[in-house]
Amino acid sequence: MSLRALRTLVAIAQHGSFVRAAEAVYLTQSAVSLQVRQLEREFNAMLFDRSHRVPTLTDAGKIVLERAHEILALYDGLHTELVESEKLSGRLRLGAIRSIFADILPAALAQLQAKHPKLRILVSSGLSAELAVRLTNDELDVAITTEPVKPHPPGLFSTPLYREDYWVVAPREAANKDARRILQEYPLIRFDQHSWAGRTITRELRKQKLKFDIGMELDDLEAIVQMVSRGLGAGIVPLFTSQQATAQGLTCLPFGSPQRHRKVVILEREGRPSLPFAQAVAHEIQDCAERTNKIFSS
Repeated sequence: MSLRALRTLVAIAQHGSFVRAAEAVYLTQSAVSLQVRQLEREFNAMLFDRSHRVPTLTDAGKIVLERAHEILALYDGLHTELVESEKLSGRLRLGAIRSIFADILPAALAQLQAKHPKLRILVSSGLSAELAVRLTNDELDVAITTEPVKPHPPGLFSTPLYREDYWVVAPREAANKDARRILQEYPLIRFDQHSWAGRTITRELRKQKLKFDIGMELDDLEAIVQMVSRGLGAGIVPLFTSQQATAQGLTCLPFGSPQRHRKVVILEREGRPSLPFAQAVAHEIQDCAERTNKIFSS
């Protein structure tokens, strides 16, 4: 006896026709008839009175139908319970770099909360180096950081999520200038040199042997973009897509040749039971990153 045959039996009783039942369970009429005959052989009893145009359940058929409803309800309930058991619950302390708060993280957290309503997510922001230290000190369960210039602190491991390219951003009137000229003519609104991103930028500037004037040094990507939009200088920032800057009317040019980029990763502690949480967070972030990229590319 198969569950599919029982579902077919229920469909015949509901629709009053082998033909309509076949359509409901996506089988041919001959396949439906075959399943009924198999049930009748197993129970050694006729389940339908076929002397009428409309198939009518026999007394034996009514008993089997009643039990079929019970069996299918138990099976479907078991499936639901198993799905519910896989939902995450408890507290998740999540730290993340500020750039991901612009678009990807809010959407990812909304999806995560919808799938795991019993999961309480505590979110905080910071620089990658700070988040790595907090994770090591058991102040966070997982952290979304950038891949560092140097290896992660001992006891931590990372899983790649997506990449962010580095861009030179400048006021709109700099549109006809190349990146090198922009950095030489405009005060540089610099990314904090103590951050992993700041170190990458500094190394590339030294490699290009650029002469520039420091206007400001900030540790917030959005603050740098806002300062540039007010005409206070030019900046070098990592962005998921350049449209994040051009949408604000800024000039946006690749930084470095080849263009520099950084990997955004999810950081965990070795030997800690945070794996299901990290996998769930990583899945939603990668899904949102892919959809965000499609939106900007269309």
